[in-house]
Amino acid sequence: MRNSPWLVFTYSVIIVIGLLIALPNALPQSVLQRIPAWLPHEQVSLGLDLRGGSHLVLEVDEADLTKERLQSLLQDARRVLREKGIQPKAVVRSQNQIVVTLADASQSDAAVTELKTLANPISTGLSAGQADLDVTANGATIIVGFSRAGISANVDNAVQQSLEVIRQRVDQVGVSEPTIQRIGANRVLVQLPGAQDPTRLRQLLGSTAKMSFHMLSPNNQPGPGVTMMQDDEGRTHAVLDRVEISGDRLSDARVSFDPNTREPIVSFRFDSAGSTRFAEITRQNVGNPFAIVLDNKVLSAPVIREPITGGSGQISGNFSADSATTLAAMLRAGALPAKLTVIEERTVGADLGADAIKMGLYSGIVGFVLVAVFIFVLYGTWGILANVALLIHTILTLSALTLVGATLTLPGIAGVVLGIGLAVDANVLINERIREETRKGRGAFAAIDTGFNRAYSTIIDGNMTALIAASILFFFGSGPVRGFAVTMALGLIISMFTSVAFVRVAMIEITRRRKFKVLNIRPLIPFSPYDKHIQFMKARFFGVTVSALLSIASVALFIYPGLNYGVDFRGGIQMSVKTQGTADLAKFREGLDSLGLGEITLQSFGGNNSILVRAQRQEGGEEAQTAAVTKLKAEVAKIDPTATVEGTDVIGPKVSGELAWAGILSVVIASLAMLIYIWVRFEWPFAVGAIVTLVLDVTKAIGFFAITGLDFNLTAIAAILTLVGYSVNDKVVVYDRMRENMRLYKSMPLREIIDKSINETLARSLYTNATAFLALVPMAIWGGSAVSSFAIPMVFGILVAGASSIFIAAPILLFLGDWRRRHAKAPATDAGVDIIPPEEGRSRTSAG
Repeated sequence: MRNSPWLVFTYSVIIVIGLLIALPNALPQSVLQRIPAWLPHEQVSLGLDLRGGSHLVLEVDEADLTKERLQSLLQDARRVLREKGIQPKAVVRSQNQIVVTLADASQSDAAVTELKTLANPISTGLSAGQADLDVTANGATIIVGFSRAGISANVDNAVQQSLEVIRQRVDQVGVSEPTIQRIGANRVLVQLPGAQDPTRLRQLLGSTAKMSFHMLSPNNQPGPGVTMMQDDEGRTHAVLDRVEISGDRLSDARVSFDPNTREPIVSFRFDSAGSTRFAEITRQNVGNPFAIVLDNKVLSAPVIREPITGGSGQISGNFSADSATTLAAMLRAGALPAKLTVIEERTVGADLGADAIKMGLYSGIVGFVLVAVFIFVLYGTWGILANVALLIHTILTLSALTLVGATLTLPGIAGVVLGIGLAVDANVLINERIREETRKGRGAFAAIDTGFNRAYSTIIDGNMTALIAASILFFFGSGPVRGFAVTMALGLIISMFTSVAFVRVAMIEITRRRKFKVLNIRPLIPFSPYDKHIQFMKARFFGVTVSALLSIASVALFIYPGLNYGVDFRGGIQMSVKTQGTADLAKFREGLDSLGLGEITLQSFGGNNSILVRAQRQEGGEEAQTAAVTKLKAEVAKIDPTATVEGTDVIGPKVSGELAWAGILSVVIASLAMLIYIWVRFEWPFAVGAIVTLVLDVTKAIGFFAITGLDFNLTAIAAILTLVGYSVNDKVVVYDRMRENMRLYKSMPLREIIDKSINETLARSLYTNATAFLALVPMAIWGGSAVSSFAIPMVFGILVAGASSIFIAAPILLFLGDWRRRHAKAPATDAGVDIIPPEEGRSRTSAG
């Protein structure tokens, strides 16, 4: 038995290329700059939770956009009717439509024809080519409004324009390496690395910055065509609706300082057409007040003393240097086409990001070392080969992340560590199969060939179930959860190469060169869980009863006291605070409760000097949330001057509702997908056994969250889904051996087959659960708050999944086998049970 030279060469090239691609991630920038240009230089980009920065999701305000477009449509409707000599009694806006009432009903057709000229064709989507307006007439009354497709087209155009305006604004204030991209139909994601002030970011990105110049109503009196607006000092101004000149005519805006007061002011300049119009307006209105309006707020309302012909002016007010710089940047970049609402905001301090990198790397390295030592103890010198495969697996995962341009987050590191644990599963399956074939008396090459062939289908089934969970996580998740799904999926796919293909070639080569006749894979410490004859099915009623009672208790805990829902699912404000000494929770609680922000909850995490502060979402818009965050920060600094705010999350109710629904849906869909996969690969009794066991495992995990008070957030959903995949993966291995034994021992009672199969896979179950446990324990201890909601429940879930495979899934399969025997439409003498998959034919097996 020899390896193909081309196969060895191909594998060697893949590993070398992977090593070269991954290498820049281990080198400092100073060394990387000296490497020849033809070698790879790309590094995996780090997420904001690792390098610090701000993450905002902004949503186009559809109602505000429609209102703005209708206001323009109102003026255009009046204009076209006036130009064609059609005299309306009234042209008014009523809710989301324009109502035109004609003086002469006979002019209705002509008016409809003219109003239809205001429509624009939709250029994209399924409605391309259709008009964006609906114009209907009923006698002398004509209704003009945007169609549903027209509103969607308006939102789409607004998002596209907003992307460019936001990009220009961010560039104006000098933020490096920003991420600005569209997500969904009406949202924009903005990620800005580095230390950023969230309040300033909200102002920079959320303000429409629609600047316009208006005359004031005579004697400052309200009336038709007049809107009452306030300035920063609370004074009310009666502003005429007619725009004399819009901010579109601005060519520049800069921050300067008043020579007398030294206060910041914003100087602006118009383009040539704007300068001419500005000179004309000021010439005609000497002695009258003139309002400069930004987003329906009066910035200033000076009296025109003399004509201004130079095309420039100044805006003064209660500006700080930062707010003046922000306003100038917004004016230079131009106005947003619609109001953007900040519906999700997450800010991570650079120090917290650095700590996260350190904790993630340390826990990952410790987990890898623990797994490697365990494998070496299990398989001796052959364990070294398995560990080399694990090291190559880690390197190739890093190179794959670099190639696909993925962003590595702290949950992503957890995904890499879990991927290592799952990759070990394949190594354990293969080595245990080879040991089994050796015990049967097979020679070295025969044991390798048969062991790999028999382990292969089990590995495929196990990895497919985990990949289903990862794909559901990616589809329904967001941000770091998606990062976890990507790293986990890449790890599973790469393990098929490192743990199966590479190890097989290496074992054949070593066996051939060392001329082994028999392949003895011996542990360093004698331990033999083989050839056991434990009658597990005798304890089936006890196992099922205990499991059912624990699940019922978990459901009760879910109802009361319930889960500790994180800000992801209930919305509101969450703030990470770190103090230099031991945090005085009572003092913090007393001070924060006095702010009048509603319910404030405090929770210690990661030691005695770290606090999680949660506040309910405030009544009002985004300004109310910003004000609440500012109050909380000020009070924290007042209570403990040494305290620093390391991270802030502000989640709106819309986002929290969407995340909760997506989390529930993802768990349900993943479970159904696995049910279908097992049903196809095995048969319905296996699928039912797996899904019932899965429900019991998941309820226990929910109970674990309830009793420990761990944050139930997006990371927790990732843990539940991963546990779903891991639990089914564990069942698949046991089921695969049962299916194999049913084909071999067709006359053996089903109960004996199940006991025999569990005994034969006991070593694999113990070893793989132990390796996954060792991989995750360091992450649970040192991973920090960002992954504690993942790693701690996973450690618990691994133990539950291992026990449920034996004491729940197997008894259910036995019960279903007995049930099918009793209901089989066969002669009384035939006590058979159809339980072999369709593709293998219907074998008859006696039920015990």
